[in-house]
Amino acid sequence: MVVVVKIGTSSLTDEQGIIRREAIEKLCLEVAGARESGHQVVIVTSGAIGAGLPALGLGGDQRPRDSQTLQAVSAVGQSRLMGVYSDELDRHSLIGGQVLLAPLDFVDRRQYLQARGTLTRLLDLGVVPIVNENDAVADDEIRFGDNDRLAALVSHLVDAELLVLLTDTSGLLSADPRIDPNASLIEEIVEFDQQLDEIAGGPGTPGGSGGMSSKVSAAKIAAWSGVRTVIAAAHRDNVLLDAVNGVAGVGTTIAAHARNLPARKLWIAFAVRSSGLLSVDAGARSALERGGTSLLAAGVLSVEGEFDADDAVEIADESGEVFAKGLVRMGAQTLKAAAGHSRSELPSEVPAQVIHADDLVILP
Repeated sequence: MVVVVKIGTSSLTDEQGIIRREAIEKLCLEVAGARESGHQVVIVTSGAIGAGLPALGLGGDQRPRDSQTLQAVSAVGQSRLMGVYSDELDRHSLIGGQVLLAPLDFVDRRQYLQARGTLTRLLDLGVVPIVNENDAVADDEIRFGDNDRLAALVSHLVDAELLVLLTDTSGLLSADPRIDPNASLIEEIVEFDQQLDEIAGGPGTPGGSGGMSSKVSAAKIAAWSGVRTVIAAAHRDNVLLDAVNGVAGVGTTIAAHARNLPARKLWIAFAVRSSGLLSVDAGARSALERGGTSLLAAGVLSVEGEFDADDAVEIADESGEVFAKGLVRMGAQTLKAAAGHSRSELPSEVPAQVIHADDLVILP
């Protein structure tokens, strides 16, 4: 089995935002156990900023907030973080290999195949790939946003059977335990709904970029990749092998979905921020849901938001229900003028399709 295990900032760092070596030591010990059981493991790790802060004397109250300084700290910390992983894996006669990924690696077909080939070859060589976002050069407007989503996309990339998201709680709870002392662990999720999103809530700890909400979003991506997900506590003994073996109560298990989406459509559906909303008529919705059809200007009723060509937008029907998402081929102003018009009524420079079928996904 190929397993992707992601550990977040909240599980790796102390209250000052500094890396706790013992957390990486525990993870590497469990990775070694999984390898001994015949499984291949990919680690997706946060922590580059946490590893760089003490080197620059910027821990605690001195922690920077501006993006450029944080990127510089990440550049300093990434090599130090890899050094800790390398040392701990060496203790188990394992070799780690650093892989830094960017969103383009999942959107561009050539980049996708290159990343896939590299990770696959590393696994074939017996290496433990250690993946992180390339924070040092990431554009704030074009980035994963948190490593939970990155881990889910990596799961698709390497044809993993299991994604394990390690956090500082036992899994997804029925309520916030700080408010409701009777909150209990939700052990299994088969379908996603609005109530589940509400339970997941917002961002987590101050040092992290995710939280339970991002983990549920990542689990959705994984589910639609055919990958089972387990959200569990990083501090739990034998958590990785227990997740692999499906031990009851290890955390929250999210079942894989029978239908798989290709990588590009996964990215569009779950990882790209929406910049606008298009309302379409009933005929357009019916045609799009049948599949293989592009959205044309004639079916567009209204346009909301400010966006450029190649930005992502949501698509809603006349009742306001969002049912699809895609990458537009024209900006908002052009589309507002083109909406409701047939191809013969539009200037030649206006694209034939508002959203091409290859860039459109019907939302699960």
